[in-house]
Amino acid sequence: MAKKVIPYKDSNLDKKAQVTKMFDAISKNYDGLNRVISLGIDTKWRKRVVKLVGSAKPNSILDIATGTGDLAIAMVKTGAKKIVGLDISTGMLEVGIDKVNEKKLDNTIEMVVGDSENLDFKDNAFDAITVAFGVRNFENLEKGLQEIYRVLAPNGTLAILETSVPTKTPFKQGYTIYAKYILPAIGKLFSKDKVAYNYLSESAAIFPHGKAFNNILAKIGFIGIENKPQTFGVATIYVASK
Repeated sequence: MAKKVIPYKDSNLDKKAQVTKMFDAISKNYDGLNRVISLGIDTKWRKRVVKLVGSAKPNSILDIATGTGDLAIAMVKTGAKKIVGLDISTGMLEVGIDKVNEKKLDNTIEMVVGDSENLDFKDNAFDAITVAFGVRNFENLEKGLQEIYRVLAPNGTLAILETSVPTKTPFKQGYTIYAKYILPAIGKLFSKDKVAYNYLSESAAIFPHGKAFNNILAKIGFIGIENKPQTFGVATIYVASK
């Protein structure tokens, strides 16, 4: 079971409310800061997710924890007729809606407020479901994955892009230094929320990755599970089916 890390350790709010508060606070700077922190490599990871999902030719896609909509927008290249971007943070969604409208994609992409652990969709509703850098923010990881399983159509594709920790020297040591010291420092320069990027680095460090996360997906009932490490293992793409 994944350990629980919360952003605001002195808060009376539960993790879900704290994560919502945090992403609302950093929403305006989120895109630019992500490009700086990842050195722009995160865009390449998303393109690989699009390629993996697109090979199944889905008609409908749900992008959970869509944030500002980067992955939902990229998914247009799959040819899907319906794409829903869902997030619990209205601040992040507002930025995403502006991007969708600017690209004139509002006929294809619908951005909605929603809770990933209580999805307001019918069973088997989507041909593909994606999550980019979102599952580690679930308050109850297994409950969120069970909801994903429920609304994914039989033979549908699940693709999850998430941070992970390199296991080989010297990448492991370099990542530890970067995540513990450099990432929070960059975050503080760009964001008024001084705890946000401490949380993001801490949650990434303890989140189950690789085979450990494969095992959780298998426990939920997913099949055909693969994990594909990216850039020396600092991120991983997980692909599975129902």
